[in-house]
Amino acid sequence: MALVVAAAVLHAGWNYLLKKCGGGIGVLSLSAIVAAVALTPFSLFLIVANNFTFTPTMIGVTLGSGLLHLIYFLLLDRAYRSGGDLSVVYPLARATGPLITILVATLIFGEHMSALALAGAILIGISALVLTGNPAKLLRKDASAGAGFALLCGCMIASYTVWDKQAVAVLLIPPVVFDWGANLSRIAMLTPMAMKREPGAISRAWRDHRKTVIAIGVLSPLSYILVLTAMVFTPVSYVAPARELSILFAALLGAHALKEGDATRRTIAAVGMVLGVSGLALG
Repeated sequence: MALVVAAAVLHAGWNYLLKKCGGGIGVLSLSAIVAAVALTPFSLFLIVANNFTFTPTMIGVTLGSGLLHLIYFLLLDRAYRSGGDLSVVYPLARATGPLITILVATLIFGEHMSALALAGAILIGISALVLTGNPAKLLRKDASAGAGFALLCGCMIASYTVWDKQAVAVLLIPPVVFDWGANLSRIAMLTPMAMKREPGAISRAWRDHRKTVIAIGVLSPLSYILVLTAMVFTPVSYVAPARELSILFAALLGAHALKEGDATRRTIAAVGMVLGVSGLALG
């Protein structure tokens, strides 16, 4: 739980930075490159020190993870470009992911959750939706496209969570090495796409948002490596919902750093999420 809570803080932090700088495919591409560069020495050390060798299966799983994460980032970008508000898209995507993950983990991998843990997971999801304010606004025509892409993002979150769990817990790929390899595969797919769709986007991102890109490139992989480490010895149906504490931290950053207001609703949602995570821990 300590690993997952720390990861949630870092995840909310880099999402806040991404929102503040305006994002874009150039920022996403460059931050992935920074992440790969930062992870390279640690990954090479682990590979040499442990005499680790990638099997064809491991390579395939690593490439698959890179593809799943790439689709997720592109869907998230499309959700915002379709008119979806951050306060709607982010909570909806993050709340949908763990609930789907629980269903898959239970039906496919045979993991079992106690009634208390399941209630906690559901409460986290409900509390995340409370952060959006009035759920009826998701039905507005100008918000439906963003909400639709957000739901697809949730499906991708569930997909890469379950997929990556097998990589680190079954195939025993070291989390740092695995995330490094997945980052490299994502760069190989995303960079040519960025150069074709928006020529010069990567150089502009470096010129205009250098410090932010570096921060995102460090915080993003670190937050997910903590999650991968937790999944080595913890059921994915427990890790995935607890990750959604990032919604709470993001809400607090929005209320105080971005002055988004509505403190009462955010406090109610925060209390619900704390109770939900408590249910996971005790269950």
